[in-house]
Amino acid sequence: MRGVVDLGALAAKPQPASGSGPASQPGGGSGSASQDGAAGTGTIDSPLVFDTTDATFDADVIERSLTVPVVIDFWAEWCGPCKQLSPVLERLTVEYGGRFVLAKLDVDANPMLAQEFGVQSIPMVVAVVGGRLVPLFPGAVPEAQVRRYLDELLRLAAENGVTGTAAGGEAPAEVPEPPMDPALAAAYNALEENDLEGAAQAFRNVLNSNPADTEAKLALAQVELMLNTRDLDPAQVRAEAEAKPDDVKAQIAAAELDLAMGSVEPAIDRLVGFVARSAGADRDAARVKLLDFFDLLGPEDPRTAIGRQALTRVLF
Repeated sequence: MRGVVDLGALAAKPQPASGSGPASQPGGGSGSASQDGAAGTGTIDSPLVFDTTDATFDADVIERSLTVPVVIDFWAEWCGPCKQLSPVLERLTVEYGGRFVLAKLDVDANPMLAQEFGVQSIPMVVAVVGGRLVPLFPGAVPEAQVRRYLDELLRLAAENGVTGTAAGGEAPAEVPEPPMDPALAAAYNALEENDLEGAAQAFRNVLNSNPADTEAKLALAQVELMLNTRDLDPAQVRAEAEAKPDDVKAQIAAAELDLAMGSVEPAIDRLVGFVARSAGADRDAARVKLLDFFDLLGPEDPRTAIGRQALTRVLF
């Protein structure tokens, strides 16, 4: 992918969560490096938040990333969780004062880049540092967690000599959002305040009134996954799952942890395998959890169809 997924020197470095010569004057409205700054240092004249496209990505993102880390927010208009995460990312970008910039990419309008980055569900956030990809996180995570990812990104960028800043561009004017259903707004407010229990109940209230609300259904699935995994010790969960292959609680915990960390196929495979070798209430619990996973991924995600086919094969 035009060199951006060349992990190169960063591959050996710890990633969050988980040079070349001076930057040339790019086209397409990208910032230009200050004359005194070498690549990776100095200041570029760039807006802090901007839209990028398939056509302008190289200039918008890769060239800027030689001087300042570029965070990419993959979003779409129909995505409810994106509407909760994007304002947080934009506000933090301004708050961090140009130590990184935020490129917003509409996956519906730019399918080529979405495919090249392997975007399967949104929101999804990655970064590019010195032309190399740094995975950050999937999903609408709480603001405190976003800050931790950004702090780790900046530490990683400094280790790799990318310590420039962006200055001279104004933050985008706030566009008034269309009014949101008050019950749904209450749920997102609770989520923004990191009140996961309150957010989950608020989304359930929305669904009680309107069971067909797909935005609330997806958001509830994401919040429940966050609730189920926030206090888990990954090493302990995986060790217990390995030691207890026939324990449904251990297998579900490990699968949820995999899903929360972006390992979607292993999560599905684990529970499909458990359904295949189990019976009764344990089998049904794993089956229902798989259906929850498919709801979370959405029908457009090809892994949903593959997972449903695999589940059908072991059930019948």
